[in-house]
Amino acid sequence: MSKESKIQERNLGIEKFKVNFKEINNGYTYNEMLEEAKRCKQCINPQCVKGCPVNINIPKFIHKLTKNNIYQAMKIIKSKNTLPSICGRVCPQENQCEKYCILSKNKNSICIGNLERYVADNANDEFNSTKLIAKKNKIKVAIIGSGPSGLTCAGDLLKIGYDVTIYESLHVAGGVLRYGIPEFRLPKKILDIEINNLKKNGLKIVLNNFIGRTQTIKDLLDCNFKAIFIGTGSGIPKFPGIEGENLKNIYCANEFLVRTNLMYAYNFPNVDTPIYIGQNVAVIGGGNTALDSARTAIRLGAKQVKIIYRREEINMPVRKLELIYAKKEGVQIISLTNPLKFIGNNENKVISIECIKMENNKKNLLKKIKDSNHIIKSDMVILALGSMPNHTIALLTKGLKINRKNGYLVVDNNLMTSIPGIFAGGDIVGGSTVIEAMYMGKKAAVSIVNYLKNY
Repeated sequence: MSKESKIQERNLGIEKFKVNFKEINNGYTYNEMLEEAKRCKQCINPQCVKGCPVNINIPKFIHKLTKNNIYQAMKIIKSKNTLPSICGRVCPQENQCEKYCILSKNKNSICIGNLERYVADNANDEFNSTKLIAKKNKIKVAIIGSGPSGLTCAGDLLKIGYDVTIYESLHVAGGVLRYGIPEFRLPKKILDIEINNLKKNGLKIVLNNFIGRTQTIKDLLDCNFKAIFIGTGSGIPKFPGIEGENLKNIYCANEFLVRTNLMYAYNFPNVDTPIYIGQNVAVIGGGNTALDSARTAIRLGAKQVKIIYRREEINMPVRKLELIYAKKEGVQIISLTNPLKFIGNNENKVISIECIKMENNKKNLLKKIKDSNHIIKSDMVILALGSMPNHTIALLTKGLKINRKNGYLVVDNNLMTSIPGIFAGGDIVGGSTVIEAMYMGKKAAVSIVNYLKNY
């Protein structure tokens, strides 16, 4: 049995977790870490590194683990990855670094994500007790948004001495890491540790400041910021465009997760934010956000939770371990099914969904199966169909162009927008995962440095 299988087995006694938001995956013990690290072949031409969006020297940090040198392993990881304890928990390693591991040919790749998490969880205190920056250069850079791209861009600029300030529209930093990922997958104390580490190295964060409204891009430039990075993500939900989507008790996943993760609605009336939880909850969509929503609904008291997905289950773009957990918690997957309309009662509350079965044709394209219409009862629906970027900054900033076709900010190969000195990355330009957003943050940091050298 692989080490990944063992950790799954150890954590799958999860009945006790269905009623709370405690983290399920406890990570490796020391002996498990050592056994797994020693499996690494230390390839001369490591393909796993090519699969890592931020280009961590994976064999090198694993080798340090085999020598029980966690501090040096952390140093190697941190040279490329600003948020290792987060990536070790939420990044889809099975589709990135682990996918290219030479041992994956036997379906037994090194569990790189778990090793990265072990390093971060066990070396953070020692590693971050000293500052990484030797000297400040007093050049000011503004970051708009405190999600993964913004935090990464800030971290890389701090390392080389820039004076960095993040402007965050919400009352707490973290972006989608804070409001979009549930506590049972990413404990907020872990996020707080990473953010506080950046603060120790000089990062300033201004909260409750909606750039475009509270202040403008021009205001920041007038405050002597020499470059600006926009990492505001995508917060506008997509809707299916079918009858009944405006019925009561139909949530978009973003709102549902924000109410739960950021506003603690599960503790109403002790907090100000209420949330309705149905007995039969249907989640429309098949990604990680759909899984997060479904598993959150289970914890909030729903008796039945179904994920309705138009493709086959094997095609769900989710972390496989999280899918295993979801099923063990009672989430049902209804695949090859697509909603046609939402049906309400005389109070305009959703009570059911008319759906149709789907199939793949010879060209592997989905098509509806004739006369396969059926009803799925549901008194609450969560729409997890993705989201689009918020255009507020672009609309209020003269000369900042957006792509009229997909709504993303227009950037060049260096992630510079249509305005010189203003860069962007993450979901606002089309990223999709945490690690991809981090890659853009790193790339933008390099571009900002090069731009300022010639400023």
